[in-house]
Amino acid sequence: MPQPITLAALTFSLLAAMGARAIMAQSAPPSPRGVLPSPRHLRWHELEFYGFLHFTTNTFTDREWGYGDEDPAIFNPTNFDAEQIVSVAEQAGMRGLILTCKHHDGFCLWPSDYTEHDIASSPWKGGKGDVVREISDACARHGLKFGVYLSPWDRNRADYGQPSYVEYYRDQLRELLTRYGPIFEVWWDGANGGDGYYGGARETRHIDRSTYYGWEETTRIVRELQPDAVIFSDAGDLRWVGNEQGLAGDPCWATYSPRPADGETRAVPGTTRYWEGTSGHRDGEMWMPAECDVSIRPGWFYHAGEDGRVKGPEQLVDLYYASVGRGASLLLNVPPDRSGRIHETDAASLRGFRAILDATFGSDLASGATASATNTRGGDRAYAPANICDGHASTYWATDDAVHDAEIVLELPNETGFNVVSLREYLPLGQRVNNWALDAWQDGGWTEFAKGSAIGARRLWRGTLIQTDRVRLRLSDAEVCPALSEFALFAEPPRITIVAPADAFLDAMRVELRSSRPDARIRYTLDGSQPTGTSRLYVTPIILSESATLRARGELDGVLSPLEASRSFQAYSHASLLQAVALFRAPGAGLRAEFFEGGWQTLEQLQDATPVRSLTTPDFSLEPRSRDEHFAAVFSGFINVPTDGLYTFLTSSDDGSRLYLHDRLVVDNDGLHGMVERSGVVGLRAGFHPFRVEYFNASGQFGLQVRWTTPGGSPGAIPGSVLFGGE
Repeated sequence: MPQPITLAALTFSLLAAMGARAIMAQSAPPSPRGVLPSPRHLRWHELEFYGFLHFTTNTFTDREWGYGDEDPAIFNPTNFDAEQIVSVAEQAGMRGLILTCKHHDGFCLWPSDYTEHDIASSPWKGGKGDVVREISDACARHGLKFGVYLSPWDRNRADYGQPSYVEYYRDQLRELLTRYGPIFEVWWDGANGGDGYYGGARETRHIDRSTYYGWEETTRIVRELQPDAVIFSDAGDLRWVGNEQGLAGDPCWATYSPRPADGETRAVPGTTRYWEGTSGHRDGEMWMPAECDVSIRPGWFYHAGEDGRVKGPEQLVDLYYASVGRGASLLLNVPPDRSGRIHETDAASLRGFRAILDATFGSDLASGATASATNTRGGDRAYAPANICDGHASTYWATDDAVHDAEIVLELPNETGFNVVSLREYLPLGQRVNNWALDAWQDGGWTEFAKGSAIGARRLWRGTLIQTDRVRLRLSDAEVCPALSEFALFAEPPRITIVAPADAFLDAMRVELRSSRPDARIRYTLDGSQPTGTSRLYVTPIILSESATLRARGELDGVLSPLEASRSFQAYSHASLLQAVALFRAPGAGLRAEFFEGGWQTLEQLQDATPVRSLTTPDFSLEPRSRDEHFAAVFSGFINVPTDGLYTFLTSSDDGSRLYLHDRLVVDNDGLHGMVERSGVVGLRAGFHPFRVEYFNASGQFGLQVRWTTPGGSPGAIPGSVLFGGE
């Protein structure tokens, strides 16, 4: 993949950039628009994609948030390898790593002079280890930047909530900013105050988030000790995108006006209208671009139970387009496991992700194009249309001041197929473009294929393959003249779609393979092995009569695509369907519901709990609960299925849920997460079948929905008329 446009490397300040251009150009450069990025912002914009490392005692307690009473002795990775961790990040194309040096539990991954709740009190390396040192040194060796996460909230400290803790926090910040070389980002979490150990008090503490930390002074320390570092939080340089799914808004403006939420007095970490950060504000008061944080796993810390739920390469590519492709950055969490290494499942997914991006962006199809525009600033070659596809950061196309709506056309040497367009503005002059549209010359005229608002640091459009020899970019409704530095075209490698009516079937099923590229051939296997250049060539639809794992890849000019399609199919015979149970008496309508109270983070921890309430309910309603957090529910009874066949069951829950039939786990949706839907298939004979649904919520929002798909039907709610087992 080509290196990103290095604006900051060439323009340490806006005045320097404009001055250099003035020397070369006969016409004066455009005047800047609105608030502008600082030099540290420009350096940060170059990174685009970097990683998060969540690693602490939580890794060994199987928790997401530690309470603060964890014994440092539990921190003891068996094979910690900073080289492996950083190498995985480098191979994935990450340009930096941010380490959770101290999470909410207060345990420090470096030997701090100000606490004994740190790595020096652990058995790892005899108390002589320093994770921060090893990761920062490895980053330096591999050319990656290093950043620090230091949680403001500390559930271990006895003095949390008092002025002395703020001084403690600043002392630890100084340690991190002076001992470990250049820091590119300082990360301040918005989670502040709540229940915790607090030196043995075991209580709930609340602080005034607007004033307690004295963020102005804490920010001053960062500026003094690491002036090139950007600060993540609404007190600094970067804003939270408002979700932990890695999704920027569309549009996503780099400018933003942080405003306090209702009931808050100031905009500081944890107090803002965070939902406004998803898109930002077109005329925001600050240059505060969005950072999109997301984990490669459902949780932020490593949990062995999530090894089968790692985001795949194509999911990561989708996140790249929804973050970097909208002018934000992608901060992808990859948590080390208990050995102290990146799990191979995560590493393999990252390798696949990088292979797809390299295959896509390795060749700019517009590099040999002839560019023309409706206007060029002063007729000056310094602002010529050709600058937009020359690959240089220091050149850009601009129009005269009075020309706000303009068009630029790329004429390609030959008809070319592409499905990705990359646009960039020249950021030292601010974010200038309001609306844009893209057209392709087809059948003797222009056909629009994309449009949107905002370009900024980068705008990526991705769609179906377009064949043409001319592409037009139209800019409209701007308040000032445009200044664009990139208009590039790319083609993703062939993507194969597996078309089948379901993942499970009775007797036999027809499967088709389709390619996104008409010029690609398809290679496939049915035994789960990776397709190669000698694998079966797809010619006609495949008829499956037994279980199979189908894997397929496109092939162009003898080169296999890194994009692989994979789908497992389960074959059932009528003899394999689960038999209904014989009941000696008709069960009552509805289900038996049991409600529990406690602090669970997985349904495995619910096994020995005692219910606080039991009742009969007609469905899966959570209304009988007595609280909104730290509760669980179990619904049990029988489901009366109408016909023999394959049934799909689905649960959507926040947090975890599981669905069982005949004590067989059919749907596993366990764990700490937002509203997530998962499904499972089971073959059933008509009649009554033992049925159970388990659910829990740790904190925050809650919800549970249970649905099914009957043979030949569509997903829908399970009607109360088929649920039995109530009192």
